[in-house]
Amino acid sequence: MPRTYPDDGRLIYETTPSQTAGPYFAIGLTFEAGPWVVPEGTPGLIRISGTVYDGDGEPIPDHVIETWQADGDGRFADLHGHGGRSQLHGFRGFGRSGREDGDGTFELFTVKPGRVPGPGGKLQAPHIDVTLMARGMLNRTVTRIYFADEQAANAEDPVLAGVPGERRATLLAQPADDGYRFDIRLQGDDETVFFDV
Repeated sequence: MPRTYPDDGRLIYETTPSQTAGPYFAIGLTFEAGPWVVPEGTPGLIRISGTVYDGDGEPIPDHVIETWQADGDGRFADLHGHGGRSQLHGFRGFGRSGREDGDGTFELFTVKPGRVPGPGGKLQAPHIDVTLMARGMLNRTVTRIYFADEQAANAEDPVLAGVPGERRATLLAQPADDGYRFDIRLQGDDETVFFDV
């Protein structure tokens, strides 16, 4: 609805509030190769699994996680400014996991990324960038997966250095029998650190 009429006769419309879209995140967004950042059988293949929890500690069944990362040599699938394009066969660099009627869990099949330059040219620790969309959220959230078994690299990472020490553990994937475990908590105790991007 127009709210004011300026002297020149133009109509001015107020900004309307965002509307929640969902729970439709997984419909049309998932695809068969989604969680496979690299093909099955790729040397160095790792599995990262976890659960997305709401503020009450309940799993969120309808969510989509998208990931973006470098390969083990710190090269990207389609960005040439970081030492050239990835030479790892079948490496996409991008992953997507989510189910329309899931149980809150996700999994990704990838390789541990190499170090890439960060702010000020300092090398970042191996990490995976993560975008999360879920029911009840008007905007996406952005976080990172770091690896708990990369202590030396994590100690030098300029992005992790900007996170309060007591909250850094929320960004660390823990080694597990079948790969790595990384849970995402949207609120409450041990809320995952999210970045304002």
